[in-house]
Amino acid sequence: MAVVFEKPKALTDAPFHYCPGCTHGIIHRLVAEAIDELGIEGKTVGVAPVGCAVMAYDYFACDMVEAAHGRAPAVATGLKRALPENIIFTYQGDGDLASIGMAETVHAATRNENITIIFVNNAIYGMTGGQMAPTSLPGQVTQTSPYGRDVKTAGFPIKVSELLSALDAPEYIERVAVNNVKNVRNAKKAIKKAFQNQIEGKGFSLVEVVSSCPTNWGMTPSKALEWVEEKMIPYYPLGVYRDKSAEKKED
Repeated sequence: MAVVFEKPKALTDAPFHYCPGCTHGIIHRLVAEAIDELGIEGKTVGVAPVGCAVMAYDYFACDMVEAAHGRAPAVATGLKRALPENIIFTYQGDGDLASIGMAETVHAATRNENITIIFVNNAIYGMTGGQMAPTSLPGQVTQTSPYGRDVKTAGFPIKVSELLSALDAPEYIERVAVNNVKNVRNAKKAIKKAFQNQIEGKGFSLVEVVSSCPTNWGMTPSKALEWVEEKMIPYYPLGVYRDKSAEKKED
């Protein structure tokens, strides 16, 4: 019987620990598919910091390094400079990247470090119980904003792709989502492009993936995907925010 669908070779056989309906599993698969298709597993090193994906070292078959909370871009920078022929990527959540790790992210981007960042934005701190994150929406109810995020006291959510695209250096920044088949396919293309950019030595690439967290949102998996479509994507518009190579071709 012909095999028409199988697990990517860049994923191990370890079962995911994520909650039912969590889209981390989809994103893991897309990353692994990109690694397989580019034939880079043997020279790829992933960096996993603190967050829901802290155990990514169990799931990706490539070499993995654990980083302190928020420090993945700094660790990735060191790895890439020490091992310039290797492909280095980080896999980070919004609490990790946009809060404690914001400085590391911005400075890696403005230096145009030749690394790839997969940034998962589910608008909440998932691993630690559902607190308000830097990306939580205005009015969003969380464990630490039971009456909804009040922008007068908590400020507005941080739009990471827009923020980084204002810098001169980064090569490629795109925001995608994984709430339906079309968006999953687009996310796969963006993730593969981000890795390809690094292979070609183009510099800093970040793919922001709008994701769901049914458990901490207090929703069923299907309702959470609807919430992504109805609430998150309007606030975090999908699209390419920076693609230097494409810009040069147009000039």
